[in-house]
Amino acid sequence: MALPPGKIPVEILKEVVFKNLGAKRDEVALGPAGGIDGAVINVGSKSLIVSMDPITGALERIGWLAVNVNANDVSTFGVEPAFFLSCILLPEKAGRRTVEIISSQMDKAAKGLGMAIVGGHCESTPGLTNPIVVGCAMGMAEKGDYVTAAGAKAGDKIMVTKTAGIEGTAILAADREEKLRKTVRSSTVKSAKEFFSMISVAKEAAIAFKTGGVHAMHDPTEGGIAGGIHEVADASNLGFKIFENRIPVAKETLEICEAFEIDPAYLIASGSMLIAARKDAADDIRNNLTKSGISASVIGEFLPSPENRIVKQKNGFETKLPRPACDHLWVALAKQ
Repeated sequence: MALPPGKIPVEILKEVVFKNLGAKRDEVALGPAGGIDGAVINVGSKSLIVSMDPITGALERIGWLAVNVNANDVSTFGVEPAFFLSCILLPEKAGRRTVEIISSQMDKAAKGLGMAIVGGHCESTPGLTNPIVVGCAMGMAEKGDYVTAAGAKAGDKIMVTKTAGIEGTAILAADREEKLRKTVRSSTVKSAKEFFSMISVAKEAAIAFKTGGVHAMHDPTEGGIAGGIHEVADASNLGFKIFENRIPVAKETLEICEAFEIDPAYLIASGSMLIAARKDAADDIRNNLTKSGISASVIGEFLPSPENRIVKQKNGFETKLPRPACDHLWVALAKQ
């Protein structure tokens, strides 16, 4: 059976990928696991946080996104991203100008985050129709001074920064602008394209971590807010209850999702941060984020039993929150 677009299902990761991990090394403090944003390698008195992600579904700002999306994963550990490597795969007919555009985008994004680009690879690849950029970001912390998506605890409040579907909104506004302008106001499309500026979560991750009371953070990418919550629950062996009417959705996202008949909660959501926080710390975290101009909402809490994964719908009914089969960005892009 063919795989769905986007991330490989977690069952295949567990049954195949995670069983083929090469040699065991004592330095590896945290290796591959479902829902975890990166690896941790202990080097002397330091912990090196390493993460890797591709950018495959965006034609505009691909280099800029590659840096920021990978930096976000390091930031979820409460660690400042410091280094970046890239593998740039180009269509056969791509020219020098394409290389210049992608490289300059990466340069601008890395400088904005204080990251050094330290290496990588670039090639023209037979069979490609669009560029692909695979990025790898790294950051350093004092040994053990970090959190992971596996650290959530029963009773923790589930917080989300900004709004749902930020990256997906920007991608659809940029890559499907002509189609959207037939049903969505031009001002909405123009505003949605600016959502790219909100992709980084480095600032909110640092604020939340320094405030204290954070047990876990996660960058909800493919599968959106809904998929991200499932991933934290998987990693932490917990259940959850969330409230649909508390999930913040920007009007631009809502209109674009209605145009493509997709759900904002399942739309790729780089730019938002999921935070599992102690009950007595959630207000302080939200207040400190608000002071820095970053909105944050409490949308539910984690439950002890992994079997209980509940969403209270806007109509008041409670049901299990479906796990995304694929990100709704792919659903939208498939529509002509």
